[in-house]
Amino acid sequence: MNIHLQARGLACGRGRHSVLRDVDLTVPRGGRVALVGPNGSGKSTLLRALTGVDRPHAGEVLLKGRPLASFTARERARQMAVVSQHEAPPADLLVRELVALGRLPHRSPWSSEPVDDHAMAALERLDLAHFADRAVDQLSGGELRRVLLARALAQDVDLLVLDEPTNHLDLRHQHELLATVRDLDVTVIAAIHDLHLAARYLDEVVVLHQGRVHGVGDPEEALSAERVAEVFGVHVARVRHPVTGRLHLLVEPEEVVVDPARAMPG
Repeated sequence: MNIHLQARGLACGRGRHSVLRDVDLTVPRGGRVALVGPNGSGKSTLLRALTGVDRPHAGEVLLKGRPLASFTARERARQMAVVSQHEAPPADLLVRELVALGRLPHRSPWSSEPVDDHAMAALERLDLAHFADRAVDQLSGGELRRVLLARALAQDVDLLVLDEPTNHLDLRHQHELLATVRDLDVTVIAAIHDLHLAARYLDEVVVLHQGRVHGVGDPEEALSAERVAEVFGVHVARVRHPVTGRLHLLVEPEEVVVDPARAMPG
């Protein structure tokens, strides 16, 4: 297996408090990995350690076999693009200017690279070209999420790290954005709260619970009914869509008794 990113014995958190401990994680090149877990389970904390934003309390992260701690910030930015959950760009930036910032890690002071060409190509890929000359403070929350992904595409790296990428997006744009991410020829790690979207668009699921990795595998294995009940406190049944045949997760509150015989096998 060609390993792109790896965590060994990782402990991470904010300040002196470790939120996650003993995290071992291997992401193959081209893999698409979802991090799921209840609120406060450490999804964002783990992403900050995996991307070098926070130094882990213990263990190490390897990027293409090299310790992440040995990369400069500029070197990391040439290797990975990060779209964080909470980001407030300067309000007076135009959308095309914000997206063009994705080219900074690759530019030298004397570069004549046509930055706007990269920015516009990324905007067009996400059907956002009509926003190019709009000020950032005129965007909705969902529009800003999509523009930040365009900036990551303009960065032209082979590892994309997303923290709750579907926040503030309506149903259509949730699916469109994740379909775009799935079809990119890059490695993807995404923290995501919607289990159905994680199962639909990502190949492997890492379940975080009570400070540890509670399960890893393909969506069907990692999101078993037993594990979802234990970690999230809800019942889940797998059913097939009557038109597409795709597997869907139906979720009911814990107090609802689900008859397994009524759920189609998955």
